[in-house]
Amino acid sequence: MKTFYITTPIYYPNDKLHIGHAYTTVAADAIARFKKLQGYDVFFLTGTDEHGQKIQRRAAKAGKDPKKFVDEIVAGIKQLWSKLGVDYSYFIRTTDEHHERAVQHIFKKIQEKGDIYKATYEGWYCVPCETFWLERQLVDGKCPDCGAPVELLSEESYFFRISKYADRLLKYIEDNPDFIQPVSRRNEMVSFIKSGLEDLCISRTTFDWGIKVPGDPKHVIYVWFDALSNYITALGYPDNTENFQKYWPADVHLVGKEIVRFHTIIWPIILMALDLPLPRKVFGHGWLVLESGKMSKSKGNVIDPIELVNKYGLDAVRYFLLREIPFGSDGMYSEEALVNRINFDLANDLGNLLHRTLTMVRRFAGGKIPAPGREQPEDKRLRLLAAETAEKVAAHMERLEISDAIAAAFSLVAAGNKYVDEMAPWSIAKTGPQERLNTVLYYLCEVLRQCSVMLSPFMIETPGKIMAQLGIGASYLAGTWSELTKWGLTPSGGEVQEPTPIFPRIEPESRSVTGSDAQAELITIEDFKKLELKVAKILEAEKVKGADKLLKLEIDLGGERRQIVSGIAKHYSPEELIGKNIVVLANLQPARIRGVESCGMLLAASSGEKLALVTTDGDIEPGSRIS
Repeated sequence: MKTFYITTPIYYPNDKLHIGHAYTTVAADAIARFKKLQGYDVFFLTGTDEHGQKIQRRAAKAGKDPKKFVDEIVAGIKQLWSKLGVDYSYFIRTTDEHHERAVQHIFKKIQEKGDIYKATYEGWYCVPCETFWLERQLVDGKCPDCGAPVELLSEESYFFRISKYADRLLKYIEDNPDFIQPVSRRNEMVSFIKSGLEDLCISRTTFDWGIKVPGDPKHVIYVWFDALSNYITALGYPDNTENFQKYWPADVHLVGKEIVRFHTIIWPIILMALDLPLPRKVFGHGWLVLESGKMSKSKGNVIDPIELVNKYGLDAVRYFLLREIPFGSDGMYSEEALVNRINFDLANDLGNLLHRTLTMVRRFAGGKIPAPGREQPEDKRLRLLAAETAEKVAAHMERLEISDAIAAAFSLVAAGNKYVDEMAPWSIAKTGPQERLNTVLYYLCEVLRQCSVMLSPFMIETPGKIMAQLGIGASYLAGTWSELTKWGLTPSGGEVQEPTPIFPRIEPESRSVTGSDAQAELITIEDFKKLELKVAKILEAEKVKGADKLLKLEIDLGGERRQIVSGIAKHYSPEELIGKNIVVLANLQPARIRGVESCGMLLAASSGEKLALVTTDGDIEPGSRIS
């Protein structure tokens, strides 16, 4: 079986993680799930980086032993990954006994090779980043990465001869253009190497929370040398374990762009010094930022992902994180953007397709998925599009274009909704033949099954919910990508459930008008009496031919049957409107809209691109006057 090894950075447990950390790990989880779906034997590693001066200082401030301090935070991190549906293979902690022994082995092996030596270090150190800087690298005398003040250090230290490997590393990067991705990160690293690599200080004596240098315990090993080694120690290195033989070298190290330098310069040189193969790819993704800038614990502007999941649901949060931002670029987070994704993509598009399909199967096929009849050209186009979409999703995932992969999957959702509009099953139900109606309904059910498969690496609960409502069960999500994306696996005869929203539309908070605007809109009671507002029940609904936004509605006004035309087709499907009690302006002068007579106007509220019908609370008889 083919193997695939993917890692996240190991996170620094000095505080709770925020939505930016969740972004990295959810992305890695989606990639791992997709590779499993392709039939790979996947090893997915995450964990925590628990040593260093910053942890020791935070623990002291909290009045706790460093290990006890990190134990409590690590428990919260594991809870977060569980909450986000992250299915990792192994969670490594740099305080694990095996890891500590393995790091000492790595240090000693490189030292015996002559690539580690002792000298006196004098230079600038950033405690938050645990990073040494040359004076020429500082920005206004501060850390160029985080902007924090730096400390001038002078102490006896061990140094790693990374300068010795500069030319070899540069050649490797040039010979392997996919090693550092995206291209912008590779160009930055090539420039950094060409500017000259200084030997790296890899031990400290001014604190003791870390792994001791073998044979010289007053020194602790530099936290980055310690942390980077986790990618092989988690596989059992230095022992020649089955996991190490099977999974190394890693296929993808997934990291934030701010730590690409450590992963593409220091880490490859450690591996070269150990005579081990380098990882196949280091991908440095962008940041999830707020309007106020990059999220930072020190700034206090972080977003808690657990709160978002509790409020909006697991799949809504995962979908937003993976869909909103082209992977590799920076992206803006706002709660408004999250709500828009839920309402437009998940409720309006995916939820609408499911609701329409189930409603029509229950109404026109006795509630059971019918067997398809003879395929027509329009059916064939949909079937071929599904196969093409599966290929596009897979191709995007191979390039780690996660957002594009999800967009491709949702193009099939859009095609399904368009197919409903074009085929108009409610019209076929009136004129027949039944075989044609059965084919259309079956193809819609199969599109929903295919969409569930394609979305399953990204969304944890939704695919199973769709399958359950289709009445065919989650077993139709079990298998490999190539097997599950074959057309026609939906079994006929399954009894569909009554449609329930998998993503209820989130209504915007109401906003009242104040000040001069409110004064401008005031009317008298006599003006209001001129408006004949009545309750109406929608009996029939269909799209107006040649008009994307218009629906023609037949309504019951209490013994009087009327026809009205309304521009709500982008927000409601015909099927979901039938049976609704709405409010209409009944004494509006009739008009012809796109050649169709409209006798009245329904009432709706809008906010930006969102729209909701005005309906009644309770069972009010059609024709009842609103007063």
